[in-house]
Amino acid sequence: MKYTVSIEIALPRERVVQLLADPAHLPKWLRGLVLHEPLSGMHGQVGTKSRVVMQMGQRKIECTETITRREPADLHGIPKGSIVHFDREIVGEGMWSAVRDRLTESGPETTLWASENEYRFSGLLMRLVGLLMPGAFRKQSQQHMQDFKAFAEEGKDVRETKG
Repeated sequence: MKYTVSIEIALPRERVVQLLADPAHLPKWLRGLVLHEPLSGMHGQVGTKSRVVMQMGQRKIECTETITRREPADLHGIPKGSIVHFDREIVGEGMWSAVRDRLTESGPETTLWASENEYRFSGLLMRLVGLLMPGAFRKQSQQHMQDFKAFAEEGKDVRETKG
């Protein structure tokens, strides 16, 4: 299963990528995040493996995230017109996922964040979930982006809102 979601954020690209890359901000916009801890490497650097625990309703889902691409490595003084790439693979029980984020300048003070998502499922239960509820994955990706936008533009923290 593959899909792409995108959102425009009313902040300069360099500010957006710095907010996205800062692990201290993850709980403020990544709804359901229980834990995000590096197992090896430094947060956000290529090759880093992290343990990620998410709460989805009554279920806790644990997976391993590996950073596969981050360009440029330095998120300060990013050349105008360049594209920022931030890719990762996520592996959990019965699921493999690749997320390829692209951040471009859509104006002097606006950033376009496009996220290409690919999922592969193994095991009967996860195959059924992928087959019967493909829209749920897209909807969740879009929700994370909207939550990040509200955090970045307005300082809203998902932990302070219900729903």
